[in-house]
Amino acid sequence: MTPSAALTAFVSTPDGPFGILATDEHEVLASGWTDDVDALVMRLTPTLRPTELREDALADVVAAVERYYAGDFAAIDSVRVRQSGGPFRSVAWAALRTIEPGHPLTYTEFATASGRPSAVRAAASACATNAPALFVPCHRVLRTDGTMGGFAWGVPVKRSLLAREAA
Repeated sequence: MTPSAALTAFVSTPDGPFGILATDEHEVLASGWTDDVDALVMRLTPTLRPTELREDALADVVAAVERYYAGDFAAIDSVRVRQSGGPFRSVAWAALRTIEPGHPLTYTEFATASGRPSAVRAAASACATNAPALFVPCHRVLRTDGTMGGFAWGVPVKRSLLAREAA
């Protein structure tokens, strides 16, 4: 279901500007550490790309980001998201939301938590295609050897988020 319009908002964070793209119902479609709305739109599958963008305060979503950065890591849990993907990705994205702050998983552990222990590459792909970053915390997944691995918004942001959550 393609939203005809999407709302945009930006919030300043210690990791840089954080952009949010959401439906009229404040379901986050895409988010990340950028002030470039086109970068957010390009993270979306074609079925979720809006035909129009409007600025909005998105006060409830912005407040959740601000509370997260103030140390209330559970604040992002209640933010609704909308994603479009096949059965495994849908399960994997839901599993990402169950990873506790300060307790990252490896891709192997994440594949197991997603119900397919042998699907490590598919689990990594689910992380790579996760558009509503932070709210679906793919930053909480590490390489099997425990190193950072990649992150759509840069390894320094991922490192910062994990350090914040570990404190």
